[in-house]
Amino acid sequence: MGKWQEMTKEELEKQYSPSRWSPWLDADAVIEAHVQAVSEGTRRAQIGTQTLLNVPYGLGEGEKLDVYLPKEHTETFPLVLYIHGGYWQFLSKDASGFAAGPLATHGVALAAVGYDVAPKGQLEVMVRQVRRSVAFAVQQYTGISGVYLLGHSAGAHLAAMVLSTDWAEFGVVPNIKGAFLVSGLYDLEPITHTYVNDVLHMSREVALQNSPLRCVPKFEGRRSCQVLITVAQHDSPEFHRQSQEYFEALRAAGWSASLLDIGDTDHFDVIEKLSQEDYFLTQVILKMISRG
Repeated sequence: MGKWQEMTKEELEKQYSPSRWSPWLDADAVIEAHVQAVSEGTRRAQIGTQTLLNVPYGLGEGEKLDVYLPKEHTETFPLVLYIHGGYWQFLSKDASGFAAGPLATHGVALAAVGYDVAPKGQLEVMVRQVRRSVAFAVQQYTGISGVYLLGHSAGAHLAAMVLSTDWAEFGVVPNIKGAFLVSGLYDLEPITHTYVNDVLHMSREVALQNSPLRCVPKFEGRRSCQVLITVAQHDSPEFHRQSQEYFEALRAAGWSASLLDIGDTDHFDVIEKLSQEDYFLTQVILKMISRG
């Protein structure tokens, strides 16, 4: 186990408060700037792509996708499913299309996944919704040449849980060629001891069952799936530790995984900058997709 058990509640709260680690803005300002950046990026993406908004993938009110398609439409195309962060209780798909512009320019579609954040949604419900969204996408869009998961923070946790899905109950096995997990959480037990759990009401049992670090499947014949775990330079030491441990667990289970620490970024702009084609991580993602 990690050293988080030895921390005081105050230390643990700080470690799991990403907004307190930005070297550029204070905690409130960095969150405000993040919401503005992803909202503006999404508006720009909607102008530059062909959009299908509020596509239902399930019966629930929150179970919808916003799909961003390249204007130059081809019969087959890679699809990136973007799963937003917000500590499972904030943000939505409506401000989650910001990465679509550079992807669409290169013939890649993006679908921003909606799910029921807390307090309406419980964690295990969110995990199931995101899994269902993947199954729906591959059944709905038959021209998909490969699926790529992109998740940020809590969304990286949900994307990682997709990798441990038993697809038999969904009646489809998606061709997941890659996962880009940005500043994610892979062990939820420490979260149960912080303010984050005030809204989630996660029991220890639910936290353990839904921790990607504890349910890494053995890699069986899915050799083409590459997992890129990314962490920001100015993420907290606990976020760095979790990324490192999940990376090691994937490698130990036979997965093709790599770990990338992106300099001069914090927990927020590390993902916001995906709206820019010349951003380092945008280029890495495009390169991985083109090889797929």
